[in-house]
Amino acid sequence: MLTRAAIRSSCLVIPRTFYRYNSTSTTTGKSPTGILFMNMGGPSKVEETYDFLLRLFSDGDLIPFGVFQKPLAKFIATRRTPKIEEHYTEIGGGSPIRKWSEYQCAKVCEILDKTSPETAPHKPYVAFRYANPLTEDTLNEMKKDGITKAVAFSQYPQFSYSTGGSSMNELYRQTLIHDPERSIEWSFIDRWPQMPGLVKAFANNIKEKLAEFPPEQRDDVILLFSAHSLPMETVNLGDSYPAEVGATVYKIMEELNFSNPYRLVWQSQVGPKPWLGGKTAQIIDKLEKRDDVQGIILVPVAFTSDHIETLHELDIEIMEDAENPHKIKRAESLNDNEVFIEGLAGLVKDHLKSGKIYSKQLELDCILGGEKAKGTFKHPKELFGKQK
Repeated sequence: MLTRAAIRSSCLVIPRTFYRYNSTSTTTGKSPTGILFMNMGGPSKVEETYDFLLRLFSDGDLIPFGVFQKPLAKFIATRRTPKIEEHYTEIGGGSPIRKWSEYQCAKVCEILDKTSPETAPHKPYVAFRYANPLTEDTLNEMKKDGITKAVAFSQYPQFSYSTGGSSMNELYRQTLIHDPERSIEWSFIDRWPQMPGLVKAFANNIKEKLAEFPPEQRDDVILLFSAHSLPMETVNLGDSYPAEVGATVYKIMEELNFSNPYRLVWQSQVGPKPWLGGKTAQIIDKLEKRDDVQGIILVPVAFTSDHIETLHELDIEIMEDAENPHKIKRAESLNDNEVFIEGLAGLVKDHLKSGKIYSKQLELDCILGGEKAKGTFKHPKELFGKQK
């Protein structure tokens, strides 16, 4: 029997060729502007799970193990693979994040060709940190396509040195190997926690889910904004992620006129070290058993599309553990949300028009978060902007 999450995932499968975007310099005589969506990624097939986990736990920017990084990464990946493979099987045989990333990026480029003709044509690319398509493969594809100007667009709305910063560092490492002549001039959209399209899309999805509760209960339904947690070791370096996630939540609640009680909670902790809390599962467990709590809506506020953290952790694990699952609903992920995608396109358009290389915050991010990073730059201008 298919689970609710598996049905949702399998019903949304669209042939990948649907996302291929054929705008090229051959049709306009002009080199395309590359738009690169960067994210963590996920295994598109169950059999890719081990490689994905090994790359993930080998990344010291994300989970710092120090001198034990390689052996611990192999140990944890080997130990966790069978269980995680089961999870991917339960959501339809793999993560849909590549499908949605390619779809969103292609749509953004279609919109930009109309709204930003001065930088057209725009060509979409996706680079994942731990899964295919890997950064080096996409970088080589961009070079073959004759890209000379590109926007690295972090798909983490809220910046963390361990996520968006890790993707940035990997782009630098692979540039040194595969584009040492610096044929591609890069700029970087490194954060967008209060982007209007993001806020509006989430608010709309919350309203739709609130409408499923009886009218007399709606104003008392609790909104739990669930974001991927972060090791306190990283937070204590001065990482901007917790504050920026909080900024997103507050802006969404402003859009909703603070119509409901709400909290920000944290999910997906790994290992014995301290992580950001309170934990999503623990807060839900406390609330859903109370007679005076009529309903709970989970909002995956730090994710731009469905993947295992939503389809399995929220949709399956939370529901299976709940005594009163009928009280709990989840707001839809952004996936093919038109308001969200229009917002992404507007953000890229404004970025290209501004001429800014990256945000005012990035240099401080690198100073505070980069003290333990290996194989990366001393200053972001070593990657972004025109190279001397």
